[in-house]
Amino acid sequence: MGIGETLALGSAAAWAVGVILARQLGAYLPPLALNLLKNALVLCVLAPAVLVLHAGQWPAVPARDLAIVLASGIVGIALADTLYFRALNELGAGRMGIIGNLYSPLVLLLGFVFLDERLGAAQWLGFGLVGLGVLLVSRPPGEWETHPRHTVRGIVIGMLAIALMAVAVVMVKRILEAQPLLWVTMIRLAGAVAGLLALAAWPAMRARMRFDPGRVPWQRLVLAALIGQGLSMVFWLGGYKYTSASVAAILNESASVFLVVLAALWLREPLGRRAFAGVLLTFSGIACMLLGRATP
Repeated sequence: MGIGETLALGSAAAWAVGVILARQLGAYLPPLALNLLKNALVLCVLAPAVLVLHAGQWPAVPARDLAIVLASGIVGIALADTLYFRALNELGAGRMGIIGNLYSPLVLLLGFVFLDERLGAAQWLGFGLVGLGVLLVSRPPGEWETHPRHTVRGIVIGMLAIALMAVAVVMVKRILEAQPLLWVTMIRLAGAVAGLLALAAWPAMRARMRFDPGRVPWQRLVLAALIGQGLSMVFWLGGYKYTSASVAAILNESASVFLVVLAALWLREPLGRRAFAGVLLTFSGIACMLLGRATP
């Protein structure tokens, strides 16, 4: 298993740990405020670390590439995550989990068109197994007993969020390959925080930023941000840097499966037969992805 595949799977696992840590934060923080605080916390930790590791030397990043990385953060984090949380509130986790399955097909399509990437037979088999496994674990029957008032609007918003995430990572793929990973991560995160601050300053969004600081479990927030946002983001971009975007995207899909497994082991949540079958299918698909080689 190469470093790119390892980082892509590590990103999925770190994201799942972050979700479990942050599962109750939504009761104290509105989505936009939570998104801004998590990314700002990571930036405050990552920026000094990058400056120390690189001895304060700024990499030779062309102005065009710098603009693309900043735009990727605005599009893929500030806009996409905000829309994702909005769709999640309207549709619920089950329906949003199904829409989230659009991510890897979109990255495959964009990688084919813009990056000239191809998958081998083993990767296509793995893609099918991972997709089926994720579908099983992300569609609990109970979720479908609810009837959202704005289903169509929620679906459109959710699909737009996933599409923006895919576009944002593909647009920065070639720059990632040529530039230091941590520098690109920091610049992209700076763009995201700037975009989120602009959203928060928008009069229509100010009411969505209100919360009681005294009720926020800050220690849990910091831990969830550093693991689920910071570590996961570095691993996520590292996966795209060191392997093809198509392979990284498919392996990222295992995040929901890691979440189910960790919830069963950590939170003692029951693992039903459907979820267990989904876990087996997903890890079988991962094995196929790792056994084959993608053609760049």
